[in-house]
Parts: sequence; structure tokens; C-alpha cells
Amino acid sequence: MKLVQSTILRILFANTFIILSTLKWFFLAIIAGVLVGGVSGVFLKTLDYGISQASMIPLYYLAIPAAFMVSLYLVRRFAPDARGHGTEKVIESLHKKDGEIDTRVIPVKLFATLITLIAGGSAGKEGPCAQIGAGVASTAARIFRMGPINRKRFVLCGISAGFSAVFGTPIAGAIFAGEVIYVGKFSYRELMPALIASYFSFFVTKNMGVTHLIYQIDFDITNEIALVFNMLFLGIIIGIVAIFFIYVLYGIERTIEKIPLGGYTKAFWGGLFLVLVVFFTGSLDYVGLGTHVIDHALAGNAVAPESSLLKMITTSITLGSGGSGGILTPIFFIGATAGNIWAQLVGGNLALYSAVGMCAFLAATTNTPLAAILIAIELFGVDVGSYGSIACIVSYLIVGHMSVYPSQVLSENKTFFMHVETHREMGEIDRTDYVIKDSLMRYFVEKMKGMFRR
Repeated sequence: MKLVQSTILRILFANTFIILSTLKWFFLAIIAGVLVGGVSGVFLKTLDYGISQASMIPLYYLAIPAAFMVSLYLVRRFAPDARGHGTEKVIESLHKKDGEIDTRVIPVKLFATLITLIAGGSAGKEGPCAQIGAGVASTAARIFRMGPINRKRFVLCGISAGFSAVFGTPIAGAIFAGEVIYVGKFSYRELMPALIASYFSFFVTKNMGVTHLIYQIDFDITNEIALVFNMLFLGIIIGIVAIFFIYVLYGIERTIEKIPLGGYTKAFWGGLFLVLVVFFTGSLDYVGLGTHVIDHALAGNAVAPESSLLKMITTSITLGSGGSGGILTPIFFIGATAGNIWAQLVGGNLALYSAVGMCAFLAATTNTPLAAILIAIELFGVDVGSYGSIACIVSYLIVGHMSVYPSQVLSENKTFFMHVETHREMGEIDRTDYVIKDSLMRYFVEKMKGMFRR
């Protein structure tokens, strides 16, 4: 009897602390969501106003070179960690600094991104919101005197809240935060606070008047089996395009770094290149956020065949030469236009292929297939999300051990036939690290090598 009573008391004691800990993080997550939602809301409203005002000025994009130079100055002078596309630096801080982020990153990232995007730099707004959100969470964690483990969890709340603030997808935001840090590993323990922070950030930005778009994709399913195979092939195509984009992104960045010129000179020439793109194409589609092109593709309209490639180049030059901004909006642009172009080639539904291409490209480039599927469901509905999940998973596998976030840590091999040493950053992995473990694939590889030797 005493043993039973003792066991019951131990269970009650343990469960009481579990409940208290859950409640503690529920309310801490609300604080994170409100703080990040408020700061992100101010950023997004200011950005929308700035873009609307700039667009009324003839030839406003001529200011891009100067904007890149000013952005570079702000980052170099006040907060070097604010450089680049935001989310990458947050992942790096979680792995190497236990989530410590310099408070100066918040205003610097905010102003540098506003200057870049309002002038017409080709970047996104979610990376800055994720980095600003993580910076706000890290600063609050210092005020609350949190230890490393709790600080990292709080910063993850900031990432999810920033993501949700931009796209209005609270579930996908929470999943993205738990999925983007590691490849092949999901942080289930952080899911509850990330989800609560994501929802409250969404509530705050919505009440501040930030517009979150929901699309209606209409398509008829005449042959379910054929649609499954169409999604398979679309996933393969999107995965190949994702590989190409990652090579372009970091290839251009490394090329710019090697040019023997000063940083401000390279920023000027990078901005001038974007001005020349506008001049030669006669279009503003490939500078700025480019959300109007995404909307055009998702409405079922055909896009120009060069859309994806030009956006890859302008985004890579923007982020590599001194501009500040995120990378997910360009990823959505490239994915949506790539899906649209493929639909034009095979006679598919333009709106459906654009929507699925957008989400599958996110899955491939960021190694976040679950978040991509949930974005498809939250933005486009269950039907698009259910069939689009096939393309998301396939593209995620096709891209292999590559990522737009090289600080992601590989926890599990993605391929079925090759082995790669895990627990390393994605940026540290190259082709020499692959070991083929499938006998049939090894046979074909050796045969192909023999053909090339001849």
C-alpha cells in the first residue's frame, strides 16, 4: 500500500511540474509572439508605405546602387551580423552562440532592409522579420536571465513569430522554426511555444492592418493517378531548378567576394546591374519583392520563360553585393514561375502548378518539406496541399545535401543510396564526402565512369 501511495505521489509530483513548465512556456510564447508581432508589424507597414510611395516616383529604381551602398554601410558600421538574408545568421547563432544575437541587429536589419527593398533591391521581407524576431527574443531572454537551453527555445519562438507575421501562416511558421535548424530532425519539444508565438504574432500583425493573402486555386481532377505522376515529375523539375539556384546564389556571392574592388564599389556596380536589368527587359518584374508576379502566376496567367532565371540572378547580386533582405520571397517567386513555365510546356493547370511549384521550391531550397506542405494547405487549401505534398517531398529529396542555409546541421542522410557523415553543417559537405552504399547504384556509377574515361 505504501509503495502504491509513493508511486502515485511521485507521478503527481512529476506531472505537476510538467503542467507548470507547459504553462510557463505558454505565457512566455505569448510574450514572444506579441513582441515580435509588434516589431514585425511596424516593419511591414513601413515597408508597404515606402514601396507605395516610391512606386509613384518615375525611375525610382535608379536609387538601387545608392541604396546598396547605404545598406552596406549600416551593416558594416553598426551590426555585421545583420549581413545577408537573415534566417541564415539566426541558424548560425543557435548552433554556435546558443541563440545570442546582438540587440543592434534589430534596428540595423530593419533600416537596411527597408532601404534595399523600397529602392528596388531583389530580396524578401521574411528573413528580416525572422532575424528581427529572433533578435527581439534574444534580447528579452537576456532581460529574463534565461539559460542557453531556454534562450534557444525563445529564439525559435522569435523565428516562428517572424515567419507568421509575414505570410499569415501560423502553423507553417511554427513547423518551419522547428524544421529549419536541422536537416532530418524536428524539434518537437519546441513545437508548442513556437506555435503559440506564431499565432499571437499573426493576431498582432492582423490587428495592425497587415494584409495576409489567401489564394483560391480552382482545378478539376479528371484523373487522380495521372495527377499523382504529374506532381512527381513537377517535384523532380523543381528539385533540379533548386540545385541550379543554390549554385547560382553562392557562385555569384563567391565571385563578387573575389573581385578586387572595395565593398562600396561592388555595392554600386551590383545595384547598377539591377538598373540595367530593368532597362534591357523594360520591366520591374525582377527587382523589388516581385509579389505582383507571384500573384499573376497564381491567378493562372502565363509568365515569361526567363522569369525564374532573371530573379535568381538579381536576388543573388542583391544579397551578394551589399543589399539586405530575405530569401523566401524570391524563393516563392522562382518556384511559382518555374511551376508556371513547366505547366506551359506540358499543358498543365497554370495556377495549380504555380502554387505547387512555389511550395516545392521552398521545401527543396530550405530543407523544410513539412513547412512547405502546411503553407500549401494554409494558403491554397487542402486539395492543393494534399497533391502538392508529393512534389514537396520529391523536390526535397532531389536537391540532396544542399541548402540556401549552409549553417543547417545534417542529422540524417537524405539519400537512399549514398552515405554522408552527419552532424555537420550543410556548407561543409561536398561531393568527396559521399559514399555509395547501394550495390546496384555503385555498379551504374562505375559503368558511367568507364564511359567517360573512354
